[in-house]
Amino acid sequence: MPVTPDKAQRPYRGVFPVAPTIFDERGELDLEGQRRCIDFMIDAGSNGLCILANFSEQFVLTDAERETVMHAVLEHVAGRVPVIVTTTHFSSAVCAARSQQAEAAGAAMVMVMPPYHGATFRVPEKGIVEFFKVLSGAITIPIMIQDAPVAGTPLSVELLARLARDFANIRYFKIEVPGAASKLRSLIEAGGKDIEGPWDGEEAITLLADLDAGATGAMTGGGYPDGIRQIVDPYFAGDREKAKAAYERWLPLINYENRQCGLIACKAMMQAGGVIKSDAVRHPLQPLHPATKAGLLELAKERDALALRWGK
Repeated sequence: MPVTPDKAQRPYRGVFPVAPTIFDERGELDLEGQRRCIDFMIDAGSNGLCILANFSEQFVLTDAERETVMHAVLEHVAGRVPVIVTTTHFSSAVCAARSQQAEAAGAAMVMVMPPYHGATFRVPEKGIVEFFKVLSGAITIPIMIQDAPVAGTPLSVELLARLARDFANIRYFKIEVPGAASKLRSLIEAGGKDIEGPWDGEEAITLLADLDAGATGAMTGGGYPDGIRQIVDPYFAGDREKAKAAYERWLPLINYENRQCGLIACKAMMQAGGVIKSDAVRHPLQPLHPATKAGLLELAKERDALALRWGK
């Protein structure tokens, strides 16, 4: 039976990194490695997890593989931390069905981007509102709207606040567009109590500014939740100076991940530390250049990232 998250945990706060999807050298799912990855991320201080996001390479998985990963992770976590399942799809019906499956399996929340496909397939605001109406009516767990450049769909503060006002389970917002801090601040002002979770994204590259704007959660890459906790914990405890010092310490690694490595960074760190056997990504994605990987691991070692020693 799936473990249902305790509603008393809400509002969900803190560090909810995205878990990578683990493959072997042939590009097949490595479920044993996936479970070790999850154990590491929890041991590293993750307040919760997100799976099947873009940083999880959701776009290279079959529907059957998505379900396999979802069930493997949720069953292995077994309620230790809340798990957000990304259920994005262009189709309202498919997104709703995916979300119902996630809720039935024990997901704490679903994360969804507005409907888009390729560079030009978009729907107008009316279609976006109807899309989220269908989704909201299909499930009872919270919905996080992912406001990300990859969707190419403008989501105004007014529209996001309206969605929160009109649909009781649209309560979380991952803001990772340019000027994220300003948008978070405006969203909190416009939406008031309906904005249960204004969250930071994009590997925490603007984390301190976003916390200053009122962010209560951070959805980062999965390589160093321990480092992000060093920023978030003192900030929420009222010690901004300590949080700022930690942000300055970890920012070179955050920046290197964001600008040089992308979604492969966490896998490279986990492989180096014995968490997983392979840092393979699915073709046509390309592996990191050895020099790029060396630069990443140098920065991670300087900061004593747990990923580099967890499995040794």
